[in-house]
Formats: sequence, structure tokens, C-alpha cells
Amino acid sequence: MPTSSASTTDSARSSANGGVQSLERAFDLLERMADAGGEVGLSELSASSGLPLPTIHRLMRTLVACGYVRQQPNRRYALGPRLIRLGESASRLLGTWARPYLARLVEETGETANMALLDGDEIVYVAQVPSKHSMRMFTEVGRRVLPHSTGVGKALLAGFPPEEVRALLSRTGMPAATEKTITTPDGFLAALEDVRRQGYAIDDNEQEIGVRCLAVPVPDSPTAAAISISGPAGRVTEAATGKIVPVLQQVAGELSEALASQSPA
Repeated sequence: MPTSSASTTDSARSSANGGVQSLERAFDLLERMADAGGEVGLSELSASSGLPLPTIHRLMRTLVACGYVRQQPNRRYALGPRLIRLGESASRLLGTWARPYLARLVEETGETANMALLDGDEIVYVAQVPSKHSMRMFTEVGRRVLPHSTGVGKALLAGFPPEEVRALLSRTGMPAATEKTITTPDGFLAALEDVRRQGYAIDDNEQEIGVRCLAVPVPDSPTAAAISISGPAGRVTEAATGKIVPVLQQVAGELSEALASQSPA
């Protein structure tokens, strides 16, 4: 009789959609750890995932051995440093995919176009196409900023529950970049309500005096992402906003479809 012990283990058993079950479970645990702030206990993972503790312990032991998770002195588990390399490579690739869409934004609006992600509690810029104007905005790709003073930060956090936004703000603080920066949680939550009502976010001299930014989220992005245009306040006026926002929303939708096409069916 042929042996079948290998085929009955999680590592070789396929789920209904054709994936390997243990691999799917491992990635699910990593995502749950990220959602929990990057550090969790086994009992928390068991409660949120519904998996038995022995299964979680076995999967975590493998992830620790591979460097994707590390065990803390307090016996809790944290996301490991090896994930940083994967994340940085994925961010660069995402920025590469976005560049043609940002170039179209520049062509149609005349202003610098950016793409940014929410990475932990910070905003990180992953792509930019500069305006052709001699006076233009420039944000270095890879730059990290706090969400509360940026248009992309507002666009991204508008989709989060208020309690999660308050928790993030309590961790980061709300330092003033300019005299117009929103520096209270209540004020920021009110601004997010405006974003949800209007369908776009505004940074009105809040990150840098003399600069205005308009931003929208990328719908159904595999990771929380937003695109924006930024320019001198004298060009990105209220009148210009009415023309720019529909272009931003259209390009965000097209970028969303392009990113979805890169994902497995």
C-alpha cells in the first residue's frame, strides 16, 4: 500500500481554490499580525483566526526559522526584519506600475503627481512624476511623513474606523508642520468626514505653506494606497479643484484595475 502521510499534512494539502492550505494560513497569520500592530500572542492569533494553538505554534515556528517572524523575550511574536526586504521590493514595483498613470495626471493637470502607501503608522511616497512647470513641487520617493498633515494621509485614513484613527494618532502624535496643520484628533476626524462626503482630500498649506495637494484613494488596492497632485496654491485653486478631482478619480480607478490584473485570479 502506498504511503500517504506527506499528502495528508498541511504543507501538502490543497484548499478548495487550489492553494496550499498551510501557506495560506501562514500568510493569513502574517496579515493578522500586521493588523494588530506587528506584535501578538499565540492566544490572540488563535482567537482571531479560529485555528487551534498547536497549528499556530507550528506555523509560527516555521516563520521564525525563515526570519519572517521573531519571538520576543516576553514570548509574544513580532513581524521579522526579513519582511522589510520584501516590502521595499514590492513598494518599488508598485511605484513602477503606477508611473504611467501618474504621468497622465501630470499631462492632464499640469501638476506634480504622487503615489503613497500607508506603511504602519506612516505615509511613504513610492512614486512621483514631476510637473513640467519651472515652479513645481518635489517629494523624494521613499520619504516618510505622518498622515495627519497630508492629503494622501487623509485620503487613506478616511476609510478607517474612527477608533483606529484615534489609536494611530495617539501613537504618532500630531505635530504642526505649519500653522495650518490640524493638531487635534477631533479636528482630524471632522476633516475625514469631509473627505468621505466630497470623495477627495485636501492638504491646504498643512504640510508646507504655499502648497496645496488634492488626493484620492486607489480603490481595492492590495495595500492601502492613494494618488495625489500637488502644486503652488496659486495654481491649485478652488476653481482648478473642480477640474482636477474628476481626473484624479478616473486615473485612480484605472490604476486599481491595472493592479487587480497583476494579482492572481
